[in-house]
Amino acid sequence: MQQTPLIAQHRAAGAKLVDFAGWEMPIQYSGVVDEYHTVRSKAGLFDVSHMGRIVVTGSGAESFIQRMTTNDLAALRPMQAQYSMVCNEQGGIKDDIFVYRLARAGEFLLCVNASNREKIVPWLTEHSREDSDCQVCDRSTEIAQIALQGQAARAIVAAVGLPQLEQLKLRESTMARVADVECLIARTGYTGEFGYEFYVYGPAGPVWDKLLDTGQSFGLKPAGLGARDLLRLEMGYLLYGNDIDERTTPIEAGAEWAVRFEKGDFIGKAALLTQKQAGVPRRFVRFELLEKAVPRHGFTILSSSSPQSPIGEVTSGNLSPLLQKGIGLGYVSTKYSDVGADLCIDIRGKAVPAKVVKAAFYKKSVRREG
Repeated sequence: MQQTPLIAQHRAAGAKLVDFAGWEMPIQYSGVVDEYHTVRSKAGLFDVSHMGRIVVTGSGAESFIQRMTTNDLAALRPMQAQYSMVCNEQGGIKDDIFVYRLARAGEFLLCVNASNREKIVPWLTEHSREDSDCQVCDRSTEIAQIALQGQAARAIVAAVGLPQLEQLKLRESTMARVADVECLIARTGYTGEFGYEFYVYGPAGPVWDKLLDTGQSFGLKPAGLGARDLLRLEMGYLLYGNDIDERTTPIEAGAEWAVRFEKGDFIGKAALLTQKQAGVPRRFVRFELLEKAVPRHGFTILSSSSPQSPIGEVTSGNLSPLLQKGIGLGYVSTKYSDVGADLCIDIRGKAVPAKVVKAAFYKKSVRREG
């Protein structure tokens, strides 16, 4: 298994380490639910260095990324980021990514999923050969990535000596030094909480230690992948490999907002446009159980009326610690996808009633201390 530059910190903290996409990663430290509540009420520190970080440079970099991704780079000013997708020619999602336009003209940073790095790098490299003014460089092993998430994040970065971060708006970024190490610091994250992501251009250990040591008085704890998955699920965020893959398209996945057909040509555009015009047979939904139970990946979704026939499949599911109810994501036949639609989830042979809900399960108005 591969290891991030912070493996020594994880072992010293007593983390439970697991194999995640070929990486030895902390699934938990003090416990998944404890870490979840810590992020919701105070702040958590995540090592996400297993993610891929690809730098694209050159005078042709912008036109190249426009062709390779679904969103519109023209909307980005320097030091801003956007969520986007890389699709194949059939419109299937090869990866969902974040694209950062850096300060230097013609320089971009792409953050890709750990499980997809080995296919995305060759995909981009192969297509970049069509443009001599564009260079693709995989810098995943040179740049570490740390996420500080939670309402105490503002106070922590101020105590670290970074008051300028207070001015950053969502998906804006800046360069700064932490523990004398250069970092790109962005107002991004995948938890639904206020937070920052640190792209570390140097030794990651001192940055992690500085943030953790400073943040302890604010309740900061290290958090693992288990808490991160619960947090993103409560926001209804997509997880590659569970909720999306190359067999699904942004239209089916409810991510059409990240597809800009008007920007010009891009890989997968023709197929996606055809699908948009013709309609899709299935759609991505978020649902809540109406009885106490826990939906899981792979469970069958049934119609609520008799006979209760299969209409889809759960792609992600768990018990929400905050809401104390089962929540899940999945795909259903389009006619069952409207908000408020009644469903049932087959949980070990029992049809448990459920209802389709709006985008996010978690709202800050229902937060309670953990």
